[in-house]
Amino acid sequence: MKVELKPLEINERENFIKDLQEAFRVAAIEEFGESDEEIITKNEIEESLNAKGSQTFRITKDGENVGGIIICINEETQCNSLELFFVNQNCQSEGVGLKAWRLCEEKFPQTKIWETVTPYFEKRNIHFYVNRCGFKIVEFFNPRHKDSNMPESIDREDMEYFFRFEKKMID
Repeated sequence: MKVELKPLEINERENFIKDLQEAFRVAAIEEFGESDEEIITKNEIEESLNAKGSQTFRITKDGENVGGIIICINEETQCNSLELFFVNQNCQSEGVGLKAWRLCEEKFPQTKIWETVTPYFEKRNIHFYVNRCGFKIVEFFNPRHKDSNMPESIDREDMEYFFRFEKKMID
């Protein structure tokens, strides 16, 4: 199996957004059941795509698009963030996500700290980040301890409970 990170082409942007929304929708349905509400809106995804320092990649497996990743690189501090990451459901538990993440780490070897967040209900993500990728849970956001960095556009109950993870690369 050959996994690669390919920079997102402008003409692939809409399909990338739809694929990401579908991946997030499937995870939420598993936890909460069917819903008409979009789990992650196009505007939320575009905020990450357009953020300062943002870089977006398609994850390919043997040449086929099977996921994606949006990261933000802070050239000054080298404290970089994993904004959004997904692998299509039909490729999960095959090692695609781990290979893609390792490629990301290799691509940015100057990183001192990687940071990401995930909702509390995403047990697969928590397992992946902590047990597979080596992140540590460093903070738990909830109604009594809110994330001051959360964009104002996100004001949903399901985003009140989530974990912040860090992975120190260089001490």
